[in-house]
Amino acid sequence: MPVLIPPTEHSRDLRVGAPAWREAAKATTRKAHQLTDRCRQEAVTVWQPKDSVQDPSMERHLCRAACVLPWRFHVEMLKGGGTLEKPPPGEGVTLWKDKMKPPAWHARLPLPMHRDALALQTAEVAHAHARGARLTAARLCRAQHQINGQVRLLQRQREATDHRLSEVRKGLLINQQSVKLRGYRPKSEKLPDRADSMLTWEKEKLKSMKRKMEKDMEKSEALLKTLASCRDTLVFCCKERLQAVDLMNQPLDKVLEQAGRHSWVNLSRVPSPRTQGLKTPPPDPVGTYTPECAAALYEAKRLLLESKDTLLEMAKNEEDIQEQQQQIGDRVCASIAKKTRETSELMERMNMTLGLMRGTIHRCTKFNQEMYITRDLIKGPLSKSHLETREKLDRPLVRVYQRHVGTQLPEATRLAQGTDKVQHHISHMEKNLKELLAKRKDLTWSLNCKKIGRDVDYNVVRLRLRQQHPHVCYEQAQRLVSDWDPRTPPPPAEYPATQ
Repeated sequence: MPVLIPPTEHSRDLRVGAPAWREAAKATTRKAHQLTDRCRQEAVTVWQPKDSVQDPSMERHLCRAACVLPWRFHVEMLKGGGTLEKPPPGEGVTLWKDKMKPPAWHARLPLPMHRDALALQTAEVAHAHARGARLTAARLCRAQHQINGQVRLLQRQREATDHRLSEVRKGLLINQQSVKLRGYRPKSEKLPDRADSMLTWEKEKLKSMKRKMEKDMEKSEALLKTLASCRDTLVFCCKERLQAVDLMNQPLDKVLEQAGRHSWVNLSRVPSPRTQGLKTPPPDPVGTYTPECAAALYEAKRLLLESKDTLLEMAKNEEDIQEQQQQIGDRVCASIAKKTRETSELMERMNMTLGLMRGTIHRCTKFNQEMYITRDLIKGPLSKSHLETREKLDRPLVRVYQRHVGTQLPEATRLAQGTDKVQHHISHMEKNLKELLAKRKDLTWSLNCKKIGRDVDYNVVRLRLRQQHPHVCYEQAQRLVSDWDPRTPPPPAEYPATQ
């Protein structure tokens, strides 16, 4: 059967092969190209910058130009009109000759030097852990040194406060001894005065100072125990961190200087104007800066701040109490000394009064003796035979005068009346002399009491000035307060019997 061939002039495609055959070949070629591009892209992406992403809609040469463009140097204009080329920021290797800085490339598959790279990475991780442990140990050690410094300062301040407390207690003993010595004055000198009220006021003030300083001592003791506990915790954490450091090729202070931080508690020095160094890393339970270390450093910082405030407060209280005690002691001594001067003035006036009274008593006694003589002269002799002729009542002149009625002479009556007046005056004078002598006795006794009171007050002032000297310790002042009476000699010491 004949086959009909279409005429060639009517066909536009001059190719002999069938279209299906050609399409099959093109599909095979296209699949090969796609496979080639995919394999090439996967092979390239194994080793390329991390952030490099190729746009599938962009040509290959344009893709490369767009990828290389961010790597080139940036040109900046200066104020003078010049230009400055600077590499782009970020990690990478700077190629100064080619004026570009490719970023760091990352391999997604192990390279031929994979074992060496892993060994280097392991060594770097170990070294980084050792550096972190060393830095943490340096921080802990520095905090420990600062805690030790605060402990020493607190101990010194406690010694000063304890010394001031002993001075306050010594002041209480001196006050007690002053009151006791003033109790040995005569009864007439024990009337309550301003010196007694000043001694009572001093006692109350000293007791309040004592309670205040005892509270400071208790507070500082508790803080000292807390600081010691924090120091032990820091030492334990430091030793634990140093277990990962076998070889210390540089001191811990140098580690802190390299980190740019002289102290993580930021209290031991004034911050410099330069840029601050490394920041405190966040706590990591499996890292070098564990939560226990963070808690220990935070506690150390808190205790340093608290101890600093406590030291300032204790120093201020100690200085204020010293000044107050000195002022109170001076006021009490001044009041007792003023009482002594007032007693001396009263003694001078009493002594002058006693001298005037003594002269009056001498004159009255002499006048009384003269009055006795006058009385005896007026009464006349004891015997009639001793009378003179002109004194006799029966003399001739008197008998002649009495011959008339009512001519009696009043001589005898007036002699008796004069004798009675003289006797009455003598009795009154003796009564006055007795009163003067009694008053002189009372005045002498009062003068002696004033003298004893003045001597006691003077001795109290001398005792206070002597015992308030800083060289006199609390034990020496304590030996003053005893039960024996200072007006009596102390009990004799018992010596062993000699054979």
